[in-house]
Formats: sequence, structure tokens, C-alpha cells
Amino acid sequence: MRLSRRGLILGGSAMLAGCASASATAPLTTAQTGAPIAMPQVGLPTIETAALTPPPLDPRGHVRKELMERAMTALDTHHRHLPLRDRMYLVDFKKFSGEERLYEVDLVAGEVKVLRTCHGRGSDPSHTGFAQRFSNTPDSNMSSVGAYATAGANWGAQQGPNVLLDGLEYSNDKARERALRTIPIGEFGAPEDIAYGILYLISDESRFVTGSELVIDGGMNAI
Repeated sequence: MRLSRRGLILGGSAMLAGCASASATAPLTTAQTGAPIAMPQVGLPTIETAALTPPPLDPRGHVRKELMERAMTALDTHHRHLPLRDRMYLVDFKKFSGEERLYEVDLVAGEVKVLRTCHGRGSDPSHTGFAQRFSNTPDSNMSSVGAYATAGANWGAQQGPNVLLDGLEYSNDKARERALRTIPIGEFGAPEDIAYGILYLISDESRFVTGSELVIDGGMNAI
């Protein structure tokens, strides 16, 4: 005998329907008098829902009001490119580079974490510590401005670990191209590139290799 889950569900529905129809045609009665038994009326419970008030955004006021308003507007403008809106990062280029001017904004809890960040050396040719020029041109060594979407982890010989960005506006839409031009080999690495190096080191082909480092970085260490 074979029973399917679909069959069991359909059978259960049929049995429940049969019980309902039987009770409708033959009400319950007492054994002695045959009088119908009155069923007690049970009221449905009332469920009260409380309106959830989101926590205030940046309660300590770390971010300039104008910058936060522009960022929230950009979230709505580029919502199609930002499916996950739980966190955003802001940079206040009006502040001195030695100050904490990178803000990690938790859009769910409302908290803001303050960090330090640098700008492109082309944005401050006089080394004043303030970013004065911005550009979307490759090889300009300047920071670009506008809204971005994160596109995965990255690594640079000078910057170390960083995040790859895709520009969403005319002022930064070459961000991916500019990042690519910093890699001597001319293309981004893939997880498979690292995996093949590991496979080589654990294979018989590397049996005569000792005390060596296998650098897989597209030539970044050669810069």
C-alpha cells in the first residue's frame, strides 16, 4: 500500500467535510429525552497589535543632517539596485582626513559606527588633509562622489582589504573600470584562481617545491 502526502491531505479534507455535513443533518440529542443539546457559544479571542515604532536614526548625531538626508534620498532613488537596505556607509569629505569621517549606519537598529578613511591622493594635491577635487576619470587618482552599491570584497596592494563598488550616478559610474585599471593583469580575480593554486600545492606536481610562496594577486605586489 502506497500513501502519498497529497492523498492524505485530500482524504483528511473529505473526512472533515463528511463530519460537518453529518452534524448538520443530525444534531446531538440526550439519550433520555431526545431533546437537542445546546452547544455553548464561545467567543473568538481578541488580538491586539501594537504599532512598532522604529528606533531613531543616528541618535547621537554623528552624521551631518544634510549628508544623512542626501543619503536617505539616494536610497529611495536607487532602490532597484539596492535590494538589501539594512546598512549603508557614508563619507564626509568636508572633514579633515585625520578625523573620523566614515560612518557605518545600521538602518535597522539606527546606530552609527564612526571610522577613519582616506581619499584619493589626486583629490588633495597640496596635502592639506582635505579632499578638494573629485573625478570620475580613470588614472586621475581622485576620489569620486555619489551613491554606490557594494559589489563584493576586494584587495589592493596599497589599501589592503577593501570593498568593490559600482557607481550609480554619472559622477561615479566608472568606479568598476577605475578599480580594474589598478590591477596589472587587467582583470579581477576569481575564487577559482586561488583554488587552482591550492590544488597545485597539494598535488604531486608540487612534490619538489619547498619553502616557497605562491603569490596569486594579478601582479598587485609588483606595483
